[in-house]
Amino acid sequence: MTALVRVSDDLLLAAQSGDRHALTQLLVALQPDIRRYARRHCHRTSVIEDVVQEALIVVYRRVGTIRSPAALAGWLLTVIARLCMLPALMLMRGVEELASLEESRELAKVPPDELRMDLVNAIESLSPSHREVLLLRDLEDLTIGEIAGRLGVTREAAKSRLRRARTLVREYLLGTKDSGREST
Repeated sequence: MTALVRVSDDLLLAAQSGDRHALTQLLVALQPDIRRYARRHCHRTSVIEDVVQEALIVVYRRVGTIRSPAALAGWLLTVIARLCMLPALMLMRGVEELASLEESRELAKVPPDELRMDLVNAIESLSPSHREVLLLRDLEDLTIGEIAGRLGVTREAAKSRLRRARTLVREYLLGTKDSGREST
């Protein structure tokens, strides 16, 4: 998507001030662009409608944090790009296999919206090789053999990268990893 529908300053300010009618108009105006961008950005077509709905919810909840109509487009594109990565949350087998009951309790305390954003940040913090193997396995549901073939590595190397990527995501989510990008 090259540009979002131009949202007037007045409409955005009215929506930010709590005008329900203006907020509804804003959501209606943005929906076609959100859908078009989600179609281009999401790897799986089955999640597009979910991404559109989630993006509209984010706009509804966070409209007050948008600095200006000029900043709206960039902010919304970032939200959509992150939402397109969220199906990994549902498919990540490594996070489901937490090492202890205490880790499960810690993650259960985190509100779902925060956990989703934390997961996106955790995935973004991975090195490109770890991120790729994690997304191939848990998002595209490829087998280890298929991943190895696609990456041009041995099955053992693919398993090792996947195990390491899941460990790094778990550490990030549990706050045991230093902040910043993971190297290698």
